[in-house]
Amino acid sequence: MTKATKYRAPALDKGLDILELLARTSGSLNMTEIAQGVGYSKSEIFRMLQVLETRGYLARDENDSSYTLTNRLFLLGMERPPIKDLSRAALPVMHRLADQIQNACHLVVPSQEQIVVIARVDAPSDLGFVVRVGHRRPFAHSTSGLVLFAFQSEETQERLLAMMEAGEDRFKRKQFLANATLIREQGYANLRSEAVDAVIDLSAPILQRGHAVGTLTIPFVERHPVSVPIKSAIQHLRDAADEISSALLA
Repeated sequence: MTKATKYRAPALDKGLDILELLARTSGSLNMTEIAQGVGYSKSEIFRMLQVLETRGYLARDENDSSYTLTNRLFLLGMERPPIKDLSRAALPVMHRLADQIQNACHLVVPSQEQIVVIARVDAPSDLGFVVRVGHRRPFAHSTSGLVLFAFQSEETQERLLAMMEAGEDRFKRKQFLANATLIREQGYANLRSEAVDAVIDLSAPILQRGHAVGTLTIPFVERHPVSVPIKSAIQHLRDAADEISSALLA
């Protein structure tokens, strides 16, 4: 037996099962639903729920006693040195970019087969579209995911494709790969948002050693009269992404 299977910590297993269940769930679950979801009895998970709530990983709805996952795990992840360094390098550049383009922008990193937003800067004007920090979306259905995929090694791309195909019934591999090839060739993405009409996703890679560790993305909304043409926004975006990439090497 390997170490991974030889040594067990049943209480830790229960806690992780609960966290993983709630992470996959949109909305809240009560104790009965959680017990059914993780395959334990209510008595087995009662104390675990109490501890997770006390430690701030779960929050309870006072009206129906249902549990939801808080952002504590996300905040812990943000403290990892690579993520912290990326955010620290990116935020000053993102503030300047938002002023230049009069639109919001956000910073994205990969998380398994999903992308997650780890920082954002709102538009300095009275109109703009923003994406909340912590927002997740499948690689296969996000412009940022396409950019992250396009600037990876072949080995990493194959691993990501396997995850996407396993988790996506409607994954269109041929179209996804064609878009990724185009993005790799031109160095950025300029695609209509799959999630929101009237928004054009502009996204450029943040590179370390030739591979994307994140993306800088603008949910571009064109104003009337036009203050910043999309062509200018793309150039500002690419310059900003290059500046962040260079800062990570310093």
